[in-house]
Amino acid sequence: MAETREDQALAEPPALFSVETSHTGDFGGRKVDYTANVSNFLLKKDDGSVYAEAVLTSYLAGTRSGSRPVTFIFNGGPGSASTWLHMGLMGPVRVRVPSDASDPGLPPYAIEKNPMALLDLTDLVFIDPIGTGFSRLAGEGKPEDVFGLEEDARSVASIVREWLRREKRWNTPVFIAGESFGTTRSAAMLPYLQDGPEPIRVSGVIMISQAMDYTGSTPVNDNLIAFATYLPSLAATAWHHERLENRPADFSQFINTVREFTIDEYLPALVKGAYLSEQDTDRIAGLLERFTGVDKSYFLKSRLRIPTARFAKELLREQGAIVGRLDSRYRAQDVDVMAESPRFDAASAAISAAYSSSFKKYLSETLNVSLDRPYYASGPSVGQNWVYDRSEGYHEPSYVNTAPKLADAMAKNPSLQVLVASGYYDLITPFFDAEFTVARHGIDFSRVTMTYYDAGHMMYVHEPAFVQLSKDIRRFIERLLNDKQKG
Repeated sequence: MAETREDQALAEPPALFSVETSHTGDFGGRKVDYTANVSNFLLKKDDGSVYAEAVLTSYLAGTRSGSRPVTFIFNGGPGSASTWLHMGLMGPVRVRVPSDASDPGLPPYAIEKNPMALLDLTDLVFIDPIGTGFSRLAGEGKPEDVFGLEEDARSVASIVREWLRREKRWNTPVFIAGESFGTTRSAAMLPYLQDGPEPIRVSGVIMISQAMDYTGSTPVNDNLIAFATYLPSLAATAWHHERLENRPADFSQFINTVREFTIDEYLPALVKGAYLSEQDTDRIAGLLERFTGVDKSYFLKSRLRIPTARFAKELLREQGAIVGRLDSRYRAQDVDVMAESPRFDAASAAISAAYSSSFKKYLSETLNVSLDRPYYASGPSVGQNWVYDRSEGYHEPSYVNTAPKLADAMAKNPSLQVLVASGYYDLITPFFDAEFTVARHGIDFSRVTMTYYDAGHMMYVHEPAFVQLSKDIRRFIERLLNDKQKG
């Protein structure tokens, strides 16, 4: 497997460091004094040898009480640092980009206080998994120690446990917040937290743009389930860009109609394949045109299928434009008008630099952190060395699926609650897949809260969605804390 120079473990374990600064902010309508702490942990194997150095940013309010709740936060990828949730939603400051999905332009970007942050309720710990941010392999560590589904889950669970140990916070309510692959990780790491010799019960899991079962979020040609799970998001995108003939005025009613069509007619039609009658094929193709804005003739030629990447190109092809995958509200001009799919993600191209640049400025100028190595918002070594399944012996490939681990954790911990937040315009982890996943893996649906937003994968780039999501997370945590007090 490929390795870059940065992948190589350090010959000697790095020294521990801690950079601490004091701040005051208004959160949840209250003035809060808090400490920001950027520090490292050394992760060790059972034999005591160091295999990685994890660098975290912790925000601690008040007296660091042993019973004060703490929320551990990370993004996804795999290979993404916590920059997005840190600067976009949950940190004490945030970068603001245009809410209407227009391009944010050139730096400097506006960094502002975030009164919606949760520091009045819970301490916040932003985790950069190994290979991202400043976190890296160390000592005797090798890529295969961390760059895999189970290895990653184990290492991040170890970071959580070591943080609780260092801060003497064993008896505190613990919340986990992850985005995208971070939700895959959230479910995968629950056994490593709740089981074993030092069990930790988690109070709540916050899943932003969930991706537990990849069956419904892998839009490849022969995956019939994904053609169904993505269809409502394609319809939402066509509605947003006004590509529908007789466009319905009521978005919610329109999406419900597409949901029903997907379950009752579209998926059964895909399953029938060549057994579907010519008359029914023509009828389904006509309905697909009605819901997606893509011409009926396309679906008749493509066996009623349109891969998501092709849709991102096809919807606005006549305008020479593409829509984003991370957030399909975004659009951009594409140089190759005749290409079958976009050459880049319009949403990622628009906003990535604003988040990365702003966080590095905040890290150095406000948190006073200066390390002689790069901060990787997206770690190059992770993807180069990632292996989802390292199990030995014969096994057939299958889609990644950590949803059963969440179901099992909820069965073992009857107080565990889950919040699932989805964006209508997310063409990476579609909202209908969130519904499909939660409904079919034995997860206790009575303990799951589903919320929706008029934005995409990082829905907090849309100001109304940012406000609503912040309120929904606050309400979720407050409810669980209040239930505990009543109990």
